[in-house]
Order: sequence, then structure tokens, then C-alpha cells
Amino acid sequence: MSDITITLPESILIPTGQSREGFVQEAKFLLASKLYELGRLSSGRAGAVCGLDRVTFLLSLHRVGAGPASPRRRACRRGLMFARWRRRFLPCS
Repeated sequence: MSDITITLPESILIPTGQSREGFVQEAKFLLASKLYELGRLSSGRAGAVCGLDRVTFLLSLHRVGAGPASPRRRACRRGLMFARWRRRFLPCS
């Protein structure tokens, strides 16, 4: 894995009431859940980002108000991709 460094003032930990390690773990989970919600990471990879297995990650999404990626949204995205492909490669009738 790659490391990403984010510089934050030490005072940010005081209002959260978390230790540095707790804050880092929570930040990883928030990043992973948002990337999963946007469809940029699979649930397995998102879980790996924050040190959780896939099932635990999915069951923890409620903590941040996120849910499993919508199958309907994926189906719409696939439909759009097919329509764009069809328009590009098949002549209009």
C-alpha cells in the first residue's frame, strides 16, 4: 500500500475526543466508504483500505449513513455505457 500524508493541526484531535490512531482509522473508513459509495472501489477493496474484511465493511456503512451501492444505479450506468457504445459503433437506422 502507498502512504498519503495529510498535515492537520494537533488541535483537531481535541474536539473529536479521539487518539491520533483512532482519528487515522476513522479517516480511512470515511475515505473508503465515500469511494465505495461513488462506485470507485469495490466493497472488498474499500474494506482493505480501512483494515476490514468485506462483510464487516458493508455492515459498518450505517455508521456514516451510507449503504451498499445501488444495483439499480449500476444497471443504469451499464445501460448508458451500452448506449454510448452502440451509438459510436453501430450506424443509426
